[in-house]
Amino acid sequence: MPEPDNHGHRQRLRAKYLELGISALTDDEVLELLLTLGTPRRDCKQPARRLLAECGSLAAVLEAAPDRLQQVKGVGAHNSFALSFIHDVARRFLGQRLTGRNYLRSSREVAEYLNHAMRHLAKEVFKVIFLDSALAIIDSQTLFEGTLAANTIYPRELIKSILAHNAAAVIIAHNHPSGHTHPSQADMDLTHTLFQACALLDIRLLDHLIIGSDNKPYSFADHGLMADIERQWQERR
Repeated sequence: MPEPDNHGHRQRLRAKYLELGISALTDDEVLELLLTLGTPRRDCKQPARRLLAECGSLAAVLEAAPDRLQQVKGVGAHNSFALSFIHDVARRFLGQRLTGRNYLRSSREVAEYLNHAMRHLAKEVFKVIFLDSALAIIDSQTLFEGTLAANTIYPRELIKSILAHNAAAVIIAHNHPSGHTHPSQADMDLTHTLFQACALLDIRLLDHLIIGSDNKPYSFADHGLMADIERQWQERR
């Protein structure tokens, strides 16, 4: 059983959260309460502080692999499971929250979801968000994993998934594990190729987002690149 002082401290943290919300808690207090889900009878204050010192932020702790978490003194398999599970629940929530929403009114939530789902990944992942003719979000799907380039992502696979979702428009996204979000020439070539494949079937490719280690994806549409690609396509027709 926990020592009385530890138990009282934990109860005070819970009471603070219930009364004032999560904004009233520091990152180490949030992490401490999360750790108690895995080991409810242990003092989790010091392990929480060690995790923050090791990883640098609450987000980095939640995104860390379980084996890395368990290298921190006081963090065991039960703790690392609790943290990883909570992170994955948050990712599913962010994804499901988008279903049915209009993309143009929910682009910020789309960026939040993609950041949460992709910025910590060690390998490149290509995701697609499917939209109907009213630009309501139907679903999202990871379509490819690995080194991404125009010759490794097959347009026919993207088109097959679009048709399976009965989508009229899509947003594509991939991550840069290096952390940099500026598009490479390969990213530009890939966007051109996929735009043309979609346009042939009257499917709209609205944007290509690149996810890095910061909180703001690089948007081809916001930087005018999608408009340039569409203009070039129209000139060739």
